[in-house]
Amino acid sequence: MHETAYEITTQPRPADYPTYLPAPEGPVMLPSEIPPGVQMVTLPGGIRTLAYTQPTAPAAPLVPASQPIPAWAKTTALLTPTIGGGIAAAGIGLSYAAPGLIAMSQALWSAVALIAAAAIGVPLLLRLGRAATGTGRSTTHITQNITASGMFGRATGTINHR
Repeated sequence: MHETAYEITTQPRPADYPTYLPAPEGPVMLPSEIPPGVQMVTLPGGIRTLAYTQPTAPAAPLVPASQPIPAWAKTTALLTPTIGGGIAAAGIGLSYAAPGLIAMSQALWSAVALIAAAAIGVPLLLRLGRAATGTGRSTTHITQNITASGMFGRATGTINHR
């Protein structure tokens, strides 16, 4: 079917081949011809052959295992937009209510001033009124005597005007 265009030949044993190794039965490769990642290995049966070996990977730095997110962090993360939205709504509400709040504070200060004036002015008016009507008049004394006999007895009394 297929005819080989080239004749397959083997190289003779090289001069730098180690003498302690048995003579190979097949073709011999020079150490410079061995591709990277391939090494001479001894199999459990004692046969030495070329094989791909796993390169020894450099020790990777230990990556800490991921830990679950604590419940308080989840709760805080969920409440943060709510609290921020509430503060924003309160700020907007206060900005709309500011003119009314200013008017109410002025009205409250007026009420405080009225109460302070009444606390000072009413006693002065009473003193002036007593001083004007108090000349030449005597005060009326009323005495009451009430007596009762027994726990459920009927009370009787007299009133004396002097």
